[in-house]
Order: sequence, then C-alpha cells, then structure tokens
Amino acid sequence: MIVDAHNDLLAELVHRDGEELPFARYWRPELDAGGVGLQVCAVYTADDADDALRFGLAQAAAYHRLLAESPDVVPVRTAEDLDRHGLKVMLSVEGAELFAADPQLAHAYWGLGARMFSLTWNHRNPFADGLGVDDDEGLSALGRGLVDILAGLGAMLDLSHASPRTFDDVLAAAPEALVIASHACCRAVHDTPRNLSDEQLGEIAARGGVVGMMALPLTVDPERPTIERLVDHVDHAVQVMGIEHVGLGGDFIRQLARAKEMTEIRGGLFPPGMEPDAAIEGLEGPAGYPALVSALERRGYEGDRLDAILRENWLRVFRAALPASEVAPLAS
Repeated sequence: MIVDAHNDLLAELVHRDGEELPFARYWRPELDAGGVGLQVCAVYTADDADDALRFGLAQAAAYHRLLAESPDVVPVRTAEDLDRHGLKVMLSVEGAELFAADPQLAHAYWGLGARMFSLTWNHRNPFADGLGVDDDEGLSALGRGLVDILAGLGAMLDLSHASPRTFDDVLAAAPEALVIASHACCRAVHDTPRNLSDEQLGEIAARGGVVGMMALPLTVDPERPTIERLVDHVDHAVQVMGIEHVGLGGDFIRQLARAKEMTEIRGGLFPPGMEPDAAIEGLEGPAGYPALVSALERRGYEGDRLDAILRENWLRVFRAALPASEVAPLAS
C-alpha cells in the first residue's frame, strides 16, 4: 500500500460537478492501479483567490460527495480510521485564502475533516507569505493567530509552499506542533525556490515530520524529468533527514490541467515554456507508482526501508497527530 500526502483531485471534481460519479470514473481506477491505499486530498483555492471562500467549500463538498458515492472509501479523521478496511482519504487545506481573513474558519474545516493545513500557496495572503513573494514578511499577526488555532486543534502544519521567513516563523510560533511538507523535493538536487534546502529538511526531521517527494518536472528537474531523477531526490532526502522522514506526495496535476484546459498556472513558479500538464514520463499519475517502486528497488530500497518511504513514515506521523477517536458530542 502507498500513502500519498498530496493530490489536487478535488478541484477537478468541482470542475466535473455535473458529471455522474466523477471520482469513480476518473480517479478511483488511477489510485487502485497505483496501489494507493491512503490519499490526502487538498482544498486549493489560490488560483481563484477572489472567490476562495466559495471555491474552498465547493471542494470540501466534492470530498463529501465522493464519500457518499463510494461506500467503501474511508474518511480519515482519527487514528482509529487508519486501521479500517478500504481505500482511505484525508482532507487537507493548501493555502489559507479560503478562510477569507477569518482564522476562526479553521474550526469549520477541522469539523469537515481537514487534518493537515498549510498557510500559503506561492502568493501572499492575509495570513502569510508564500514562495513567490519578493518582499518576504513571513507570518502576519493574523497568521500567528491562525497558527495558534491550528496548533490548539492538533493539526499537522504543512510547510510545502511557505516562504523562507514563513517557514521559520511557523516553527517558532508553534514549537510543539507537528510540521511536515506534504509535497516538495530537494533544492540541493534541483535548485528552485519550490524545493526545500538541506537546513529546512533537517528542521522538519528534527520535529519528527516527513517530507513527501513531489513527482512534477518543476521540482524534480525540468531538463531531466525522469523517475530516476526523482529517486535522486529520495536518495538526498534520506541522506539529510534519515530514512524515517521521507515519504511520497505526488501532486499529480496533469489530469486537472487537461480537464480545465489550463494554459498556465499563475504564480506557479514554472520555468518559462513549461506547460501546466507537464509530467514525468511513466509517472503521470498515481497509476505510475509501480514504476517508481521498481526504480526505488533498483536503487537498493527494499524491505522495511522501502515500506518506510511508501507508507510507514506517513502512517507513523498520522497516528501521532490524529485524534485517537471521535469525541462524542455533549449530551443536551
């Protein structure tokens, strides 16, 4: 079984809202073919920031629709859910634009099932700065309040798109919170702002977190977008962080880009000329994960070391971070 910590499939399901059973038609076969047993599904609104509140809720609704239409799919809200039988999905938030400058709305998304939250995409929002901001100011006062709320809830704090100062500010503001990066690669292997420095990798490892290796040419290597090059990032992350802190976070967007006929992703930090549907050959979506597994095995990952990357590291983090069980409602 594979645990994938980041996929934007909910935005595609919103785009296909008028179609019958869009998750079962477009995504379930991909996940099953790839051996994905737990998929984290992000609510992402930065490309529609003017209507982020509505678009965020539409994606949360799409998540609950896929659950209603797929009785064998298990929503992961508690540690107990990790042991239930069936394909498991977890809701996450990618960028706090959808809170419409009100940090209290984090409670609403927690109630809807979100357990992993990032404050930014690449842009600036009322809470923090992302990687695409030149005059990096890090967390705002509003953002510090949001971090306090999220830490109080026990949420996992995702630093994938955080600007350097936001990254440091979150670590300082929530010293006891579990910090992770759901989808990123290593800047030492391919130098792009979207990737993490060795220092950042080490800081996440020191806090007990995991970094999900991201399977897009943007982060892997635009000149050599191959599975073997992605394994180079895995090797480097393992060397810097230790095998127990490296996982997968594919961020497969080709299907979304093609469904929406996207010609660009504004502020996506893509190199000039790179199309939004650019993908690693043989790993265009979750169905390609067996090819990645084979490449990892050729590189010497086997047994417990392979299992750690494919699932066990994320499962360990999730068991530590998630509530043990659902809290019963107070009696009236």
